[in-house]
Amino acid sequence: MTYDSTTPVQVGDLTFDVRTAGPQDGTPIILLHGFPETSLSWTVVAARLAEEGFRVVAPDQRGYSPGARPESVEDYATELMVADVLGIADALGIGTFHVSGHDWGSVVAWLLAAHHPDRVRTLTAVSVPHLTAYNAALRDDPDQQEKAAYIQVFRQPGKAEDLLLADGAQRLTALYGDAVPVGLAVRYVAHLAEPGALTAALNWYRAMSAALASTPRVQVPTTFVWGELDMAIGRVPAEACGDFVDADYRFVELTGIGHWIPEQAPDSLAEAILVRAGT
Repeated sequence: MTYDSTTPVQVGDLTFDVRTAGPQDGTPIILLHGFPETSLSWTVVAARLAEEGFRVVAPDQRGYSPGARPESVEDYATELMVADVLGIADALGIGTFHVSGHDWGSVVAWLLAAHHPDRVRTLTAVSVPHLTAYNAALRDDPDQQEKAAYIQVFRQPGKAEDLLLADGAQRLTALYGDAVPVGLAVRYVAHLAEPGALTAALNWYRAMSAALASTPRVQVPTTFVWGELDMAIGRVPAEACGDFVDADYRFVELTGIGHWIPEQAPDSLAEAILVRAGT
């Protein structure tokens, strides 16, 4: 089975579509995608990790897998996303694992590392820094406030869907800019245009709670990868990220790279993950 195919993994009443790569007996690493993407965003990174002997597991997360697409906003609370990842790991017989997450996947990865250090070997967070650092910047930094203005639009039921899907999903497609290969962007948009899919993805924003601002400090070895041209995350929270990690920490800044790091700079990201997971 190739990475382009998915395997169903049952967690409670939900069925997740999961992509895998690498040897079954390899050291496990779980890759968590962001919005508006799918596990396909990790295609090149997954291949690099598999070549190095890692067992790669990359799910389409809650709302993105058709079999794991509940309807209410409350079903998209972040603690449920964390439980999903642990449930997938348990279903696959994985005890401890390395984890890397991008965008919203980074949020879930930070929470996994903060609340379940017994399960997480190392963390490579991509684009989104530790949530306490992010929320402090959101409160105090005008640049970050401006970059985050889109969130209020995404939290408005119906309006965000109409805006992003109008005119053949022109605005949704425009989010990727030139950083995401056209063929991949087309697949993302087609996936999110499925009935209920975009609403489910946006429900991640609508279910956000103030508790994220007080995410515990992380005590597992951590790397944070950030693109200097990121349209959503500014320099202030990026540089403050390490203040909330009580373990070996590395900050990797990618010059000339924006938000879509797994697609735009997969080799640099894979290298950062390999350096961290090799420690």
